[in-house]
Order: sequence, then structure tokens, then C-alpha cells
Amino acid sequence: MDNCIFCKIIAGDIPSSKIYEDEDVLAFLDISQATVGHTLLIPKEHVRNALSMDEKSAAKLFARIPKIARALKKATKADGLNIINNNEEAAGQTVFHAHVHLVPRFADSDEFAIHFVEHEPDFPALAQLAEKIHEEIEV
Repeated sequence: MDNCIFCKIIAGDIPSSKIYEDEDVLAFLDISQATVGHTLLIPKEHVRNALSMDEKSAAKLFARIPKIARALKKATKADGLNIINNNEEAAGQTVFHAHVHLVPRFADSDEFAIHFVEHEPDFPALAQLAEKIHEEIEV
């Protein structure tokens, strides 16, 4: 897409700090650097997000994560790493070209936080929801 910032990065119209590139994907340092080494992995083919991907294009993108994540963790000497994929505005997606965030973590000192709230499980409701989701899965 002509106005997509990630497509412009792929085309070389906007500079980036590339860490990995092959015929299908590009990984580069995020300019926001939520933590040191914060990286974005994107498909070279423009697609809105993971919800819009077919299995083949998703496999090309997500298959690259382990080796890039290992290299990123080693190079930054991180204690851990979050792998985050936001899909649609309600989930925090701000650039509508599929991408995965690889965020190195440095114990509690990095100030990056993801907050999960624990709830008492309602097993009958969970079973109903699981069945509803199962029915929607395309075979």
C-alpha cells in the first residue's frame, strides 16, 4: 500500500535499523524501543494483521520468530523476551500492516508491563465458550 509506513520501510523509502531480512520477512528495531532491542518482524507482503493472513503467509512470518528471538535475547543479554501481536485497534494495533513485537525483558528494571487479572474460573461457562469457538474454526 502506498501510504503504509511498513511498506515504505520494505521499499527502502524510509530508513530502518534492519536486523534480519529474507525474501518473505523483514525484522528491524522499533523506533520506540519500549526496551533495549525492541524489534518488529513484518511480512513483506502487505496484509492488515494476523486475522487477515492465510496459513501459508502466517507460517512464513511466525516461523522466523525463534531464531530472531534467540539472537535478540543473546545480543541484548536480556533475562527474557515477550512476543506480542496486536490485531485491530481495540487490541492496540496502530500500524495496519501485520507485525510482531519482540520485546527483550530485563527483570523488573525495564518498566515494561503486561497486566493479567486473575478470575475465579467458571468451568461450565468456559466449556460453553470453548464449544462456541470450536464451531467457528474453519477446517
